[in-house]
Amino acid sequence: MSTRILIFTAGFGEGHNAAARALAAACDERHGPGTALLVDAFALASPRLNIHARRFYVGLINRTPRLWSAFYAWLDRSSPFPAALWLLQRELRVVDAIIARERPAVLCSTYPVYAYFLAELARRGRVLPAHYYVVTDSISINSLWWRVPCAGWFLPNPDSTAVLRRAGIAADRLHTTGFPVTSFFSDHAADFAPPDLATGGAPRVLYIINSGTRHAEETARRLLAETGWEITIAVGRDERLQRKLAALAAGRTRPATVLGWTQEIPRLLMTHHVVVSKAGGATTQEAIAARCPMIVNQVVPGQEEGNYELLRRHDVGALAETPSAVIDTLCRAFDARGAVWQTWRRALDQLARPTAARTIAEHLLRPATLVATSAETETESEPVPVPFRGPTPTPASA
Repeated sequence: MSTRILIFTAGFGEGHNAAARALAAACDERHGPGTALLVDAFALASPRLNIHARRFYVGLINRTPRLWSAFYAWLDRSSPFPAALWLLQRELRVVDAIIARERPAVLCSTYPVYAYFLAELARRGRVLPAHYYVVTDSISINSLWWRVPCAGWFLPNPDSTAVLRRAGIAADRLHTTGFPVTSFFSDHAADFAPPDLATGGAPRVLYIINSGTRHAEETARRLLAETGWEITIAVGRDERLQRKLAALAAGRTRPATVLGWTQEIPRLLMTHHVVVSKAGGATTQEAIAARCPMIVNQVVPGQEEGNYELLRRHDVGALAETPSAVIDTLCRAFDARGAVWQTWRRALDQLARPTAARTIAEHLLRPATLVATSAETETESEPVPVPFRGPTPTPASA
């Protein structure tokens, strides 16, 4: 039987899915298609409920950020699991059945709740292979990520590794690999770059509008009014806003592009000088991998605070929460032929780890890691939906 890795993910924040897809692609690249199997037990167990839950989550973090911040802090200091697992019995059964059917050699998760599922299955007598975490948050890491022991944690940066080390996790269990992003960033690092500002190239600004982004239309209008810059705006699935901004962009002298949902974000990040966006996990980590400094125009309390803090500590961008602040910060970055931008770019050289997915895949696929699953795991279980096999392109703009 070929090597099998189950990668557990969830749709509550794009960072979890983006990391899982990139890691699955790297595993399949290493040992052939079908090596990795992506599992979202929440979507498989209750598809309709999962859709509503995801919408509620997005609405909560965007419309009531203080409430979300309080809930996030409560999760960090409280112990809702395993007592709360009674609410997730269908998801637990899905995880159990898929492990029994697939008999994987390794388990990996990009969402913290799965460790509690696995601990409960072990308590019931299920013999399980080694389980690893891929931590998708930076610095402001919720304690859910480390309360349940596992074989190892893969961390996105040294700052985040230090958080788990201070929490008492043994150093030999912590691996600072970087955040797994699509291999496009490492494969095309020599192929794409923005124009040289030092020799008079025009600044290129990418603006990614996420759901719930404040001042989105006004910020886009202000960017399009800057005639000396080349502007690309990705509006996601907001067709109304796309039409309005495209009409504004039509009369510009310098190029301006208004995109809807697109899979071209990796290339755009590599060919633009700066990206303006909220501090979401996937966007922040892809910007780092592309060595594209980031202007953060919104920070959701909780996990996104750590994403911005990472940028601040390493001086690879800035916070600008109003349209005027965005324009002023960009002007400062591009002044004197991009002196500030050059500083940000050099700092990103030290932080970027675009080969992280392959590094993690190599670790997970080492012979020493791949312990065959015991035949005792073969038990009859109820049929479950078949999860998607293999990776899909990262959604470029949510």
